[in-house]
Amino acid sequence: MTTTTTLRELTGDYVLDTARTRIGFVARHAMATRVRGQFDAFQGSAYLDGQAPSRSSVELTIQADSIQTRNQQRDGQLRDKFLDVDNHPAITFTSTKVEQVDRTTFKVTGELTIRGVTRPVTVDLALTAVDDDSRGGFRVGFKSSLTISRKDWGVNWNAATGVMVSDKVVLEFDLAAIRRP
Repeated sequence: MTTTTTLRELTGDYVLDTARTRIGFVARHAMATRVRGQFDAFQGSAYLDGQAPSRSSVELTIQADSIQTRNQQRDGQLRDKFLDVDNHPAITFTSTKVEQVDRTTFKVTGELTIRGVTRPVTVDLALTAVDDDSRGGFRVGFKSSLTISRKDWGVNWNAATGVMVSDKVVLEFDLAAIRRP
């Protein structure tokens, strides 16, 4: 955030810039290596209230079948066996509470739904960028990560398949949003 920008100046409705946003994950595979991947199709919106950040809100919808790890066989197994995308096509997050921690850090609590199971999570979100873009728009950037237990959402594996994936998965968010006029 530039030194001349105040939180008050950020107030407004935003939409995710999907071309500049990355929603990824990291999971340990076979307890020796890490598999990194991302979701390629998603949409999101936010209302930022710079005067009263607690009135801010966030919504995110990820198309589960857009999962990519650069391994076609693994991606198919993740879609079919782990995420069951035919029955649960979307992963969603809807905020229920926003707390300001300091000038650029916020705790965003909300409901995360994966594979039809909804659980509360809290994400530490850091404001990383504020900028006017070349087309006259106003952008903000945020970064965060969240470690979840995939089993809490019913994302399990069958030992008979030989798949050995850690229960802990780190979700990574590198978000860019554009303020609506």
